Amino acid sequence: MDQDHSAAPLNPLPWVVWLLALPLIAMEVVLSLGQAGVVGGPQAVGWRLQAVERFGLFPELLKHQWSTGGQPLEELPRLVSYAMVHGSFSHALFAIVMLLALGNMVASVFRWWGVLVVFLGAVIVGGAAYGLLVPGLRMQLIGAFPGVYGLIGAFTFLIWTRLALAGANRLRAFTLIGMLLMVQLVFGLLFGGGWDWVAEVAGFATGFLLSFVVSPGGFARVVQMIRQR
Repeated sequence: MDQDHSAAPLNPLPWVVWLLALPLIAMEVVLSLGQAGVVGGPQAVGWRLQAVERFGLFPELLKHQWSTGGQPLEELPRLVSYAMVHGSFSHALFAIVMLLALGNMVASVFRWWGVLVVFLGAVIVGGAAYGLLVPGLRMQLIGAFPGVYGLIGAFTFLIWTRLALAGANRLRAFTLIGMLLMVQLVFGLLFGGGWDWVAEVAGFATGFLLSFVVSPGGFARVVQMIRQR
């Protein structure tokens, strides 16, 4: 069989996926090099902790902002910025790999702005759910997984739609999220876990629901569903 020797060895990723991933990659490169003592000198060892304090989402601060109508306004960007900082290299690696893979699949169907809305919407709603719904929570939220789970929600929507067109059982579309939550439950029971899953589940739900609106033909599909009721 003839092969195209001029073809790229890897399928190029859509630019919007790189737009989301590159800030995460750049942040982790800087923090990892500083932690290893390669750059920044001795004080760079504490850069990760400083980044968490500067960009992380703190539930107590968010609850205070909720009660004061958003004040102080300069802290509101934390609802997005927390996704850029991760607790370790492995934490960032898993998030970035999943972002690239799922973002590529979703971007193959969605318009570029739809991918952005899904990811950022999941980050914001996931962060808000984490900070406002769990009483007495003090641990900060960091990492891009709420946004990644939003992309899982969008990917689930694509499968859900295809199963509906084929007349198959649409509940099968939720197999992936079910498996991920089961794995989290097992790890939480064995090694202990926090409340990050609240942000991730909220991110998944946000990504799935937003897909009804931002996917190609999504708004028309919603109108048709309303008319059929």
